[in-house]
Amino acid sequence: MNTEITVHVDGAPRRLTIDTRTTLLDALRERLGLTSPKKGCDHGQCGACTVLSGGRRVLSCLILAVTQDGAKVVTAEGLAAEVATAGGEREDGDLHPVQQAFIDCDALQCGYCTPGQVVSAVGMLDEFARGWPSAATPGTGAPRLDCAEVAERMSGNLCRCAAYANIVPAVLQAAAASTGPASGAEVAR
Repeated sequence: MNTEITVHVDGAPRRLTIDTRTTLLDALRERLGLTSPKKGCDHGQCGACTVLSGGRRVLSCLILAVTQDGAKVVTAEGLAAEVATAGGEREDGDLHPVQQAFIDCDALQCGYCTPGQVVSAVGMLDEFARGWPSAATPGTGAPRLDCAEVAERMSGNLCRCAAYANIVPAVLQAAAASTGPASGAEVAR
């Protein structure tokens, strides 16, 4: 059965008529031509399809597109535009701070997982800034973002090239650049 939905993707409303069984990943890639979310495992185990929906990290291969009617979805392609519209003084072509940190730290090899890694890092840094603990957070105080905390929070995103040695420092660099004193969380430097 087909249905019509409107999804706000990377800041633009997109109207689609889709089969109700279509995943968000397939709608993004096959219907809208957005190639940054990758179809890695198609079972929610690799994180290559990670996007933000309503500001939260989601695995787009596990979500039906019909559940995103009216939702605000951000892919890696839309991250820089997302920052620019948030009131920052950015110019066209500027990258999101996490994207820039991945380049600065050489946190990619083949690049297949990179869009999912970057989007996941943006989502996890927001979770961290909100003070949300992870399985690696000791005690009940505010979390401290160190290598172990980043590794735990990013553990749902696999890199077959094993670029983790550079991904973790990239996330820490982006966090240090964006974490202010009002966040309530501490970034290890």
